[in-house]
Parts: sequence; structure tokens; C-alpha cells
Amino acid sequence: MLLEIAGVRKAYGGLVALGGVALGAERGEILGLIGPNGSGKSTLFNIISGQVSPDGGSVRLDGHELVGLPPHAICRLGVGRTFQLLSPFPYLSLTENVAVGLRFGDPDARRAARAVTAEAECLLHFVGLGAKMLSPAFALSLGELKRLEVAMALSTRPHLLLLDEILAGASPAGIEQVLGLLRRLRDQGLTMLVIEHRLKALARVADRMVALDQGAVVADGSPGDVVRAPAVVAAYMGERK
Repeated sequence: MLLEIAGVRKAYGGLVALGGVALGAERGEILGLIGPNGSGKSTLFNIISGQVSPDGGSVRLDGHELVGLPPHAICRLGVGRTFQLLSPFPYLSLTENVAVGLRFGDPDARRAARAVTAEAECLLHFVGLGAKMLSPAFALSLGELKRLEVAMALSTRPHLLLLDEILAGASPAGIEQVLGLLRRLRDQGLTMLVIEHRLKALARVADRMVALDQGAVVADGSPGDVVRAPAVVAAYMGERK
């Protein structure tokens, strides 16, 4: 198992964001992470990637303990992520935005600029933005910005990719494009943990789903089983007991 999370806890004062969460992701798996707003999904992402320190528990990537490491060290160990709030360098071109991550993840920082540029262009073609590689980031639509974030995350050469609501704001055609991208990444062996509220779309590509509610795992299994689980239906319909 590539990702192993055990007993992760996080509270903000009297509010328990995560109450001892345990889950794992296999190599090459797309794991959907679902749950209503406030269920702890983003907090879990922030703990995995080092933006937030847990109150307890363990997060291991390929046997390496991530808890206690700063975000840049976790990134170098192979965790890439996107964010709900998009923050590319607005006045840099798409190629330059992706090149920043390539330089960070490059074991040989002396590599020629043209080689970095060529790799950045390949990543942009891969996510469907090759035609706009010279455009500044501020000129992109929301859906295009989401795909730029994916290219930027891939530029650090992750083993685990955390995708936070990558389908938000996407058109039907954009959803199909992103789902195809996720399938291609899985075919290349990348492990992905995906937060998403578009459950039907996520179910088409996820190998497995985990549902959180009030900081606890309430369902874990196949997408069909999880979205129909009584605890999941109750969480989304507001009928918890």
C-alpha cells in the first residue's frame, strides 16, 4: 500500500475536524474522498501535504512518515496536490508556471532551460492546454485553470496526487476531459486521492471511495456501495442520528 493513514486526529478548539481517521490507498488506485462540507476532507488533505499538523496519528507514504515534515519535504518525497483556491502565477505563461515545479522537482537543477521548457510543454499538451502554453495564466477559464493546476502538480513528479474538487465549475465537456486525464494518469501508475462533490462523475473513474462525516470514516468500498450506504445518504440529506 502506498499511502497509509492511521488514527489521524485534529481539533480546532472544541471542534473535532478529524476524530481518528484511518484509510489507505494502493499503488495506481484512484480513491475518491467524499462527504458533506465540514466533514474533514480538506483538513485531511492539508495534513497529508504538511500544511496542517495533526494532533495525533500517522501518515506514511511508501513507508516514510510524513507527520512532522514541512510541505516542501513532503513534496520531494512524492506528494503533489491541487487546491480549491487556484493560485498560479497570473502574469507568467503557462509554460513558465509549470517550469517552476519542474525546477523544484529536478534532481539536477543545472539542466538546460530548453529541456525544462520542453518538458513543461509536454505536460501542458498532456492536460489539453498545449495550444495556450504561451498565454498568461490570468487569461484562462476556470476549467483551464484547474487543468493548469494539475500540470503544475505533476511537474514535481509525484507518486501520490491529491486533487481537490478538480471538477468544480467544469462544463459537461470539461468533465469528460478531466475524467479522461485521470484515467490516463492511472494507466501510468499514479495514485490519486480525489475530493469531489460530483459523485456520479467521480464514481465513473474511482476504483474505490471513502466517505467522511463529522471527522469520521462512515463508508469505504466500491463507488456504488459507498454512495448508496445509509450513513452516506444520511450525511448528505442531513438525517444523522
